[in-house]
Amino acid sequence: MPDSFWMYPLLFLAGAVAGWIDSIAGGGGLVTIPVLLGIGLPPQLALGTNKFQASFGSFTAALYHVRKHVVLLHDARFGIIMTLVGAAAGTFAVQLIRPGVLDIIIPILLLAIAIYMLVGPIPSDADRTPKLTRLPFYILAGLLFGFYDGFFGPGVGSFWAIAFVVGLGFQLMKATGYTKVMNFTSNIVSFILFLIGGHVLFAAGLIMAAGQILGARIGSGLVLKRGARFIRPVFITVVIATTLKLIYDRML
Repeated sequence: MPDSFWMYPLLFLAGAVAGWIDSIAGGGGLVTIPVLLGIGLPPQLALGTNKFQASFGSFTAALYHVRKHVVLLHDARFGIIMTLVGAAAGTFAVQLIRPGVLDIIIPILLLAIAIYMLVGPIPSDADRTPKLTRLPFYILAGLLFGFYDGFFGPGVGSFWAIAFVVGLGFQLMKATGYTKVMNFTSNIVSFILFLIGGHVLFAAGLIMAAGQILGARIGSGLVLKRGARFIRPVFITVVIATTLKLIYDRML
């Protein structure tokens, strides 16, 4: 990492903002990856360092929701296992395959989610009747979203949250809590594999991690205090911002 003092507060601030965003709606990588690339890190090192620092934020948010009994780990254990397997496969695959085709598909999927959240029923603060039982849901969602997060990543928190709402009938606050557990699972698996490949810069990652912990703690508290009516507008804003950023990158 270039030795410039101004980069340290910049990295901390980027981590804090990303941790806050991730704890509510996902999409913190929109902040951290451009910052890491901007300080001169090559893409693979930026991605590995990003997974390292993001693990702290997702762990903080997940632990907060577990301690507040929003998330019951024994109910999520099969999803954790499937996400772990999917993330490992995705992280291996991204080192062999260029993910260019996803640049076209993912913005379309994210835009569809944003439209659903805008025109669909407002998520309530009560669970609804699930459309799937937990076993098939976690096999499908865990492998798919875990693979995607290990392979590419942007928007995975949005995909998980809406899947929990639609598939298992979770209210949005509960869906957000379970999403953080799955995010941490895929983040830590990807980080370990990037670490094995020598693609993690600890100096930058630790500074951003401190910010991640602060931002995630603040954001998680807001989620529990304000519920679905607070999460929904932040969620929609982040999804639309992610979509526009991916479209913009594709046009360059």
